[in-house]
Amino acid sequence: MKQGVYVRFTIILLIVGFMIAVQYNTVQKPESRDTRDMWEIRQELTVEKELHSELLSKIRDVNQTITKYENLQSESPAQALNETLDMLRTNAGLTEVTGPGLELTIEPSLEGQALGQEVTSISPDLLVQLLNEINRFNGHDVSIDGKRIIHSSPIRDINGKTTVNSLIVRTPPFLIQIGTETFEDAEILYNHLKSSMIADDFFIDNLTLTIEEPKDLIRVPAFDQNIKNTYLKNASKGD
Repeated sequence: MKQGVYVRFTIILLIVGFMIAVQYNTVQKPESRDTRDMWEIRQELTVEKELHSELLSKIRDVNQTITKYENLQSESPAQALNETLDMLRTNAGLTEVTGPGLELTIEPSLEGQALGQEVTSISPDLLVQLLNEINRFNGHDVSIDGKRIIHSSPIRDINGKTTVNSLIVRTPPFLIQIGTETFEDAEILYNHLKSSMIADDFFIDNLTLTIEEPKDLIRVPAFDQNIKNTYLKNASKGD
């Protein structure tokens, strides 16, 4: 009889202990809560909507290109191929681009010069950071110190010198040309760069970033080097 009472008492204690352990674990590890305020959520939503709009625009452009190519193919296959080739060369940065955009000037800061702090180059990380800011707001065509940026352009340090496309970037001052699809895009990019902290990052490196107002006509030079194709090969005739 006593043994049965002990067994039941032990089972009750195990259940109570388990419940206490579960409750303690819940108190010690509460579920993480989203602590962002409404403004931060709205900002993230705006970025996502801009990305969605950009993707839709690209899809629409591709569909228009396909439709145009199909129409031309039935009338003039050679013309269709030439126009497609010109479009691909332009998108790859192999042609000079003229149109709306803005210019940036990078030069040594007056404060640094007054303190005798000589600027010999600009760091690759700072250039990459600036390029990321430009790409975020539809800066399609970019030239840094006359060197056209394409999808495979490396920006790095080689023997203590900052290079773009393996070519040395001169000691500031130098210009950065940015081409946009529309003048409105140039204004949006201008306002973003003006309100961002990127100019402060340049100032820390004793450099001044001057953002010129948007212009109707900006010239961005073509990429003038050979593009290395790792995976593409010329097809033999008849293939």
